[in-house]
Parts: sequence; C-alpha cells; structure tokens
Amino acid sequence: MDEPAITPARAGTEIQAVALGGLSPDPSWRRPILAQHQLLILITTGHGTAQVDFRDHPCRPGAVLRIHPGQAFRCTGAGLDGVGVRWTGDLPDDPDGAPTAPPGQPAHWQPDGADGEAVVAGINRLVADCRRYPDDVRGHLLVRHQLTAVLLRLALLAGPARTGGAAELATFRRLWAEVERRHPETRRVEDYATTLGCSVRTLTRACLAVTGTSAKQVIDQRVALAAMRLLAATDEPIAAVGRRLGFPEPTNFGRFFVREVGRSPGAFRSGRQESAGSGTRAPVGSTSPA
Repeated sequence: MDEPAITPARAGTEIQAVALGGLSPDPSWRRPILAQHQLLILITTGHGTAQVDFRDHPCRPGAVLRIHPGQAFRCTGAGLDGVGVRWTGDLPDDPDGAPTAPPGQPAHWQPDGADGEAVVAGINRLVADCRRYPDDVRGHLLVRHQLTAVLLRLALLAGPARTGGAAELATFRRLWAEVERRHPETRRVEDYATTLGCSVRTLTRACLAVTGTSAKQVIDQRVALAAMRLLAATDEPIAAVGRRLGFPEPTNFGRFFVREVGRSPGAFRSGRQESAGSGTRAPVGSTSPA
C-alpha cells in the first residue's frame, strides 16, 4: 500500500513511497499505464521486462527504473516486483530534472559491484525514511536529499550524454521545451524557429549535434510517441487520437503513423496486449541510453 504523501505546502516537493505492484490497476499489466508522476523504482524480486515508452529493458533484482510523467510504462515477468518513490515538484540538483524525458535520457540501470550496492542501499534507505517520516518537515528534507543523491549517482553511472557544444545543447533544450508544449498544434520547424527567434538551420544543427537527427525528425517522432502512448494505454478512438495531435483527417494520421512507427494505428493498438518486446520501432522521443 502506498504511504501517506508529504504535504507539499510544508515541504515543497511531494515524495511518496510506492510498490511496483500497486502502480497498475491490472496486476497482469496487459497494457501500459501513463505515468502521472516522477517514478524511481528498484526491482527487488523476480525476472522480467520493463517497457518504457516501448523500449524493453531486462530486469532482475537490483535493476533501477526512472519514469517521467506521461511516459508509457509496463512490466511483465514472473514474480517481478519492486519498491521506490514517486514525486512531484522540483529537486534543485536533479541532473535530469526536465518534467518530461528528452531524447537519449536513460530509463534503466543494472549497476553491479560497489555501485550497485550503493544504489540499492540508497533506494532502500530512501523508501524506509519516506515511510518513517511521513509528516515531519526535517524528515522530508532528509528524503529529498537522499533522492537527489541517488539520482546523481545514477547520472554518474550513465556517463556523459552524447551532446554537441554548449550552444547546441542550450538551443536543443529550448526547442524540446517548445515541442513538448506545442507538438499537438504544429509540426513545422519554421513555427518553432519563429517562436525561439532563430533559424531553421540553427535548430537542425542543434538537433543533429544532440540526437543525431534533424529538427523535423525530432518533432515528428515526438508526435508519433504521443500517438503510441494514447493508442496503447487508453481506449480513445483512433480518429480522436489523430485529431488531438493535429490530424483532422484519419487517413493523414494513418499515413503519418505508418511512416514513423512502421505499422498502422489499428495494428499497433491491437497488439497492445501482446507480451513486451513486440519489435515496434521506438521514436526518438522515447528513452534510451545515451
């Protein structure tokens, strides 16, 4: 059972202990859930697969998962379970503190040796203290610092991100924030360039440096990812999903989806109850190791 949440008005960041098995309303995880909070999960028992935005990650005890709000998340496997925390609000020193996961951000770690021991101990201590101090402001400060420390350790394990220079990275981050906000409205690079006060060439150069793909590909693949999430995790009609993402005509949405994902929206949805690892091509906006 989830533990009582820290009161945001008193503590600034709401942090709550969770169990992996309590995250999905369906114990068999026949389809993914759309995460509503930041999640950090430690796998404690069983072997299986965690699917984060349609990328499969093999899991055994000691594996760590980080999920961002809006991401599609699903677990399969015999006896797979774990513990962790979810949180809302800002952690000032969070190395991956974007409200949504940008391309290339890791979602899975399987550390071993001294690093693995430190991560497992850190998350277990974090969960225990979150439960022990549900209403204490000083206790909240403690668990907030513990959470930040674990996230920093995971960032060190991930190694340096594949980026260009500082200017390209800054430009890409500005673009990504706009894409997150406006991808249901426009897929035109020119519109983003106008909003950001730069040229299409500047945006393309930044995206190539950071992701290896063009600005147009970054935008289109983010739209495809949004469609995949809605098709897999909700019962919203396919035509309605297309309209939400800027496609008034279902045929245009279908052509776009096939081009980006490799199968039709209907075929993708019909396979949502298949086992993890269906071979779907994951868009650039999904999470993968850098």
